[in-house]
Amino acid sequence: MPQHTIELIAAGLFAVALIHTFAAKQFERLSHRFPGHAGVFHLLGEVEVVFGFWAIVLVLAMAAIAGGDQALAYAESRQYTEPLFVFVVMVVAASRPILYLVMSTVNRIARRLPVRTSLATAWLGLAAVPLLGSAITEPAAMTIAALMLAPQVFRSGVPEGVKYLALGVLFVNISIGGTLTSFAAPPVLMVASTWNWDSYFMFVTFGWKAAIAVVVNASVAVVALRLHLDAAQVPHRQSTQVTVPMPVVAVHLVFLVGVVALAHHPVAFLGLFLLFLGFTQAYERHQNPLIIKEALLVAFFLAGLVVLGGMQQWWLQPLVSSMSPQVLFFGAAALTAVTDNAALTYLGSLIVGISEEAKYSLVAGAVAGGGLTMIANAPNPAGVALLKRGFSDETISAGGLLAGALLPTVVAAAAFTLL
Repeated sequence: MPQHTIELIAAGLFAVALIHTFAAKQFERLSHRFPGHAGVFHLLGEVEVVFGFWAIVLVLAMAAIAGGDQALAYAESRQYTEPLFVFVVMVVAASRPILYLVMSTVNRIARRLPVRTSLATAWLGLAAVPLLGSAITEPAAMTIAALMLAPQVFRSGVPEGVKYLALGVLFVNISIGGTLTSFAAPPVLMVASTWNWDSYFMFVTFGWKAAIAVVVNASVAVVALRLHLDAAQVPHRQSTQVTVPMPVVAVHLVFLVGVVALAHHPVAFLGLFLLFLGFTQAYERHQNPLIIKEALLVAFFLAGLVVLGGMQQWWLQPLVSSMSPQVLFFGAAALTAVTDNAALTYLGSLIVGISEEAKYSLVAGAVAGGGLTMIANAPNPAGVALLKRGFSDETISAGGLLAGALLPTVVAAAAFTLL
């Protein structure tokens, strides 16, 4: 098998996929300019499709070069637990009973804070929910925060620049907000068992610093949003207008907790998900339509990233291992922007004899840079899928996200390096 040739092709396709991600908004505009081919351009403009599409191209190229059996063997050797988990937890976390519970709680807290209720609600969505991700996992926190903030922040009437700043804050806060424990953030999960990092270690080493950065970032975003929020804009989705019986809420919470607890066992959490689907059908009057389509697109994106990313180790690991601990923090933050941060820390866990300082720099840099691009952190595609309708052309510009995430990334970097 001409392994080196395939690795070069995989690296080239990975670069093409990155360029495609940044150009997705242009394809969406072409769909309006050439309505006769709008379907094709709209498909290519769906950011969630990008990595899945180019992963299929990679598998076809492998089949042409090395044979179909080799290509299928590679595709089947990949670990798809994370895409499957994100799909399931998105659907469960976005159900009406869960959102009803979260929004009711947020609204009660917001009314008791000494600031305007609309500002308090936005602040809690950008700060408290990302920190909650350390308990319910980052994908679940992203789903809840995005659905909370969509009608209030990510809507027409709010300037695009302000929305991109809020989006950058949300993505960065979700990335660092999961570091209070050892099981919620994908890049931490990849190294926790190998390096014997438990939740106590994560909190005293990373968590309190991340919490300070989350609060600062959320406060900056709310200050920027203050002129565009008023009491009438506090979200009142159908999911929070209609009262949901507490027994139904309790059952949904059990499903969510069960899925999170079984996050590393796809057979178990998929079985639980099938029971969840049966329950929602039985009590349909207490449900909104499940976000199956959005969750499937996100899972397709992440699965494509798994397939394409699995062929990048040949150049990425030597690059990471060659950096000093001082350089590694900034190198990890930069590399995270062009590759999933969990994949980056996983490669770091394979380096023999890595120092404690280098371990800290790698993980801190990876989570600090987790909001810079759509592919930097596993929950980001979920946020894009749920929030893109609030932006022009109903797409999120990769350049706009990068610009919006720069300031909160600097705040996160400062917290991890200076505190």
